[in-house]
Amino acid sequence: MPSPRDRQARLATYVVYGVQGLSFATLLVQVAALQAKHGLGEGELTVLLLIVPVFAGIGSVAAGTFAARLGSKLLLRVAQPAVALAVVLAGLAPSVPLLVPALLLFGLAVGAVDAGMNMQGVAVERRYDRAVLNGFHCVWSALSLIGALWVSAIGAALPLPVTMAIPMVLAVAGSLYCGPTLYTVAEEQVPGGAAQAAGRLPWKPMIPLCLAMFFLYIGDSAVSNFNTVFMSKELGANANVVALAYAAYQAATLVVRLGGDLAVRTYGPAAIVRIGGVLATLGFAGVVLAPSQPLGIAAFGLTGLGLAVIAPQSFSAAGRLDPAGTGVAIARVNLFNYVGFIVGAALVGPIADATDLRVAFVAPLVLAGAIVLLAPGFQPKQAAEPSNT
Repeated sequence: MPSPRDRQARLATYVVYGVQGLSFATLLVQVAALQAKHGLGEGELTVLLLIVPVFAGIGSVAAGTFAARLGSKLLLRVAQPAVALAVVLAGLAPSVPLLVPALLLFGLAVGAVDAGMNMQGVAVERRYDRAVLNGFHCVWSALSLIGALWVSAIGAALPLPVTMAIPMVLAVAGSLYCGPTLYTVAEEQVPGGAAQAAGRLPWKPMIPLCLAMFFLYIGDSAVSNFNTVFMSKELGANANVVALAYAAYQAATLVVRLGGDLAVRTYGPAAIVRIGGVLATLGFAGVVLAPSQPLGIAAFGLTGLGLAVIAPQSFSAAGRLDPAGTGVAIARVNLFNYVGFIVGAALVGPIADATDLRVAFVAPLVLAGAIVLLAPGFQPKQAAEPSNT
């Protein structure tokens, strides 16, 4: 039975996820605007966007080492306001040389927050002793959707720096509010579990989780980095419509995650991951074939339906592989978030330059289908039945 302290930490963790979703969407939905502001070609944009996942990977690895000693609470209290600051600086940057350090800071801080918030989420799930992680990712999606709708409704009427700065005021306020009530390092880690050294955590059972995370974020990279460009260049959408593709993606993700925890408790994580892979594959096929703006938006939404379940189940499964609650397994799996994001940008951008974005989206289509084959690795291992002999 969760205690009042557990419920307090759960509420704080909801806020952390929401702040991260709002911050991430505020920057990512403005990729097309930043491209236009700085006069970047597709290849130049790809190289610039690679800064974020490269440094996010560094931030995630550092977060695992930091949190194993000092906990994810302190990590989040420092890194989350840094994410908001980086978003504001990216909007203000008058030139590419000044945009680069803003993206570098954003990457480092986003990587640290992504790892830290999932450490808190898994700690809550462990203490509640039931699936709750989809609920946290649901809040992330809800605030991402709000960020996308904000840009769609207001972005054309306000200067770019103002459009990006206003949500970050709320982000900093939320971070300051929730920080004091997150789990401490003593509450995150399992008493008596420290005997399992972080460096001895086995890699083999993590491989399906890491690969699924890798393939997921190749797809997510394609959607996050190129949805606005796709809607603008391939389907001729105007400034008020281009953001609706990402809004549909996040809205679909939100719908799935609202019921995700119940679905996992009912059918098990492996079945949910398998279904997610099938839906994501169909969604990317829809993007490749979409003949009109409404169908393009719907296809991005279907992609969100499928990909939504993969990350929560990857982190939840990683938490089960780390009985000491050090957070190291979560940081390892989270690293493949950024490896996938890097590969996704490296695949989609050059293919789009050589052909077009429709052809480029075939790559995440194929890899989304591969997630179906990895689903058995998400099923919790059952304790051996006692022998009757």
